[in-house]
Amino acid sequence: MDKTMRVRPLLFAVLVAVISLSSCSKQTEETTPTEQKKHLEVVLRSQNGDYWKTVKIGAEVAAKEFDVALDFRAPGDEADVKGQIALMEQSISSGPDAIVLAPNSYKQLSGVVDDASIRGIPVITIDSEVETRKAKSFIGANNYEAGQLAGKQLIKLAGTSGDIAIVSFMQGERNTELREEGLLEELTKYPDIKVIEKVYSMTDYELAAQLTRNMMGKHPQLDGIVALNEISSIGVAHAIQSMNLQDKVKIITFDSTSEELEMLQEGVIQATIIQNPFSIGYLGVKNAAEASKGKKVPSRVDTGIKAIDLGNMFWSDNQKLLFPFIK
Repeated sequence: MDKTMRVRPLLFAVLVAVISLSSCSKQTEETTPTEQKKHLEVVLRSQNGDYWKTVKIGAEVAAKEFDVALDFRAPGDEADVKGQIALMEQSISSGPDAIVLAPNSYKQLSGVVDDASIRGIPVITIDSEVETRKAKSFIGANNYEAGQLAGKQLIKLAGTSGDIAIVSFMQGERNTELREEGLLEELTKYPDIKVIEKVYSMTDYELAAQLTRNMMGKHPQLDGIVALNEISSIGVAHAIQSMNLQDKVKIITFDSTSEELEMLQEGVIQATIIQNPFSIGYLGVKNAAEASKGKKVPSRVDTGIKAIDLGNMFWSDNQKLLFPFIK
């Protein structure tokens, strides 16, 4: 046989071997696992409401920026403390790298935060604090100062004398208690201001509205109402509007739902105290992502408060706070 003919099969075999090795090498490179994304659990106070939707948007933006995977959990009702504890237990059992928690109870959520810490899972609390030193960080507004600011707005609008009422959320709820303390502290500077009634709306807009109508029936001379959370705010405003009392009763609210902003423009609400829910969600996930990598995070981040009224709601800086997801 010709020498050239004898060599060709050998060359062919070598080429096949080289191609096979190259293919195997390439496949190995492609299937080498990359560093797995950190998995964070986010447990919010409620599934509902513009405020929590904005917190969630901020969290999702941070998740993309810091390349982490998020799972959200929340009870249907902010008053469902037992439900939130159960959700926290589910989050802990899933073995996440960190948890972001907006606790529904200052005292009752402390146990599950401690449990997470024992298992080596860092917990970042947002919006509301929890009674434990095991949380790595708190991110949110100073609610005592927010109450003081609400008092200042009321005095500016209603004057230094008169009768006012407070519509709160529920007894024992940390944020509204701090707001109430700050409000009352501010009002003690004005001895002719009298707080004649305080009621609790729980998580029911209709109840807040009915309580407001009842108060106006008992105290037709009422000059102002301070509503200490989103649900109370909307219920109070709807009741005052339905009774055509918006020119008589000054209303100070909390948060910046679309309904509140509409009634602010209509003159039903005179001022609302807003937080920065987008930043709260964003910084919660940012700090959780860093804590999951063993990095030190600040123990406290104050995200600020602001009083919004018809005179300043269209300022560009305030528009960014009111509509953070619109460019």
